[in-house]
Amino acid sequence: MDAFYASVEQRDFPEYRGKPLVVGGKGPRGVISAASYEARKYGVFSAMSSKVALRKCPFLIFANHRFEVYKQVSNQIREIFFQFTDLVEPLSFDEAFLDVTENKFKLNSASVIAKEIKRRIKKETELTASAGVSYNKFLAKIASDYKKPDGFFIIEPKDADEFIDTLPIDKFFGVGKVTAKKMNQMSIYNGSDLKKLSKSYLTRYFGKAGLYYYDIVRGIDYREVNPNRIRKSIGAEQTFEHDLTDINEITENLKSIADELFRRIDSSKQHGRTLTLKVKFADFNQITRSKTLFYYITTKTQLYNTALDLLEIAKLQFSQIRLLGLTVSNLYNENKEIAIQLSLDL
Repeated sequence: MDAFYASVEQRDFPEYRGKPLVVGGKGPRGVISAASYEARKYGVFSAMSSKVALRKCPFLIFANHRFEVYKQVSNQIREIFFQFTDLVEPLSFDEAFLDVTENKFKLNSASVIAKEIKRRIKKETELTASAGVSYNKFLAKIASDYKKPDGFFIIEPKDADEFIDTLPIDKFFGVGKVTAKKMNQMSIYNGSDLKKLSKSYLTRYFGKAGLYYYDIVRGIDYREVNPNRIRKSIGAEQTFEHDLTDINEITENLKSIADELFRRIDSSKQHGRTLTLKVKFADFNQITRSKTLFYYITTKTQLYNTALDLLEIAKLQFSQIRLLGLTVSNLYNENKEIAIQLSLDL
C-alpha cells in the first residue's frame, strides 16, 4: 500500500488531502510512523523523529494512530488477495507476497492479476497500492517499490541481471541502512559492485547474510511464499516525552507497557517463554536483558513479575531513561502442547 496509515487518514478526513501529513506523536520524543507523499517532498519519512520532521516542514500536520481502523482496512485488502490465491504471506499490515502460479481464476498472467488487484483495492477502499511482479520474492519486492505511488512494475527473467546491476545497494530488500553504509565504505554502491565479490568474502564480512547477498545479486531466491509463516515475537515499547529518572516512575511505566504487551499477546493467541527488556538511555545507548522461563507466560501477573525481575537485573536506579520496551519470544505453536504454570491457593 502507498503511505498506508497516512493515506487512510487522508481518505477519512478530507481536510488532510493534498497536504503534508504524518501519523505519529508531535512531542519532542515523537516518531513518525507514516508520511504522506506531500510530506515526503520536504524530506519527511517514517522512522524520523518528529522534531527533525518539523524542522524540515514547520507546517506539518500530525494525526494520531488509529490502529483498529488500519487493521480493518488491512483485513479488507487481504480478503481481496484471497479471492485470487490462498498463497498469501503478509509482511505487515500493508504488504504481502502472493504466489499466483496457481490462481482461482485460472489466469496465466501475473501482470493481469496484479493490475486487477490494484483496481479492486482502489474501488473497495479508495486507496492506492503498488504492485511488483517477478519470478521470485526478492525481485517482486524490489519491483513493488520501484514506481510508487500507485505503481506497477514487472521484472522478467531476461531483464533481471541488468536491472540488479544498476540497482543502488540501499534499495536491495534485506540490506538495511547500517549494512548499506558499511557496504559503501567497502566501495559497494550498486549490484554490479556487489556481484564482483566472492561468496567467501561476503560471508567473512557479513556472516550468513553474505550467502543471501551473494544469491540475490544474481537474481537467485528460492524462498517460497509461506502463508503459514510463524511469528517469532510480540513486543510493545514507549518513548517518553521526558527522561525517566525515578525508579517508581520507571516501574509504573513498565507496568503500562506490560499491560499493552499482554493485550497484544491475548489478541494473537500466542504465548512465549522468553521475556526481553529493552532500555534506551538519554544518550541513546541501549541495553537489553532477557529471561527464559520453563513455562509459558499466560497471565498478566506472570508477565509483570518477570518484567520486574528484569528491571532489577538491569539496575536502572538513577539512570535517565528515554525508552522502555518489552518483547516476548519463544512463542508456542498452537498445534503443540504447552507447559503452563499452575497457581495453587495455599
